[in-house]
Amino acid sequence: MDLSDDFGDDLLDDEEPVVTTGIDGSWTWAWEQGGVHGLEEQILSAVSVGTEAVALHYNEKPMYWFKYAVDGDVIVDFHTLQEIEPTGQDPTRLDEYMRPLGLVPGERLPLYGVLSLVENAFGIRLTHPGEVDDPRMSGRLSPLPE
Repeated sequence: MDLSDDFGDDLLDDEEPVVTTGIDGSWTWAWEQGGVHGLEEQILSAVSVGTEAVALHYNEKPMYWFKYAVDGDVIVDFHTLQEIEPTGQDPTRLDEYMRPLGLVPGERLPLYGVLSLVENAFGIRLTHPGEVDDPRMSGRLSPLPE
């Protein structure tokens, strides 16, 4: 899926990012092309009210940032820029899934460990939108309020 025809140079705008959505089993997902709105606690908390939400971010540093929220509360939050140090309301909740993948507090991230966590703990299978035939909705997000 090439969104550059529709959004041009604004495709990777960090203040008004383009988001593509889809469904995988019981999960609805949003792929944010240029920003990090999904990592904002106010957004993740609101999205998770009455359900659960997972946010996964990757950038070129290389760094992954993972957040898991349930019913408005961030339960587990960690990034891989340094040694993994989970925080949140219950930072050990996903230990049974994290430890076998080498995601151990105080240690560096193994390659693809965070992607495997999302697949193993939640059954979410991450596929690039161009690799499937399902129709995808895309649009631009509004800037976050100050």
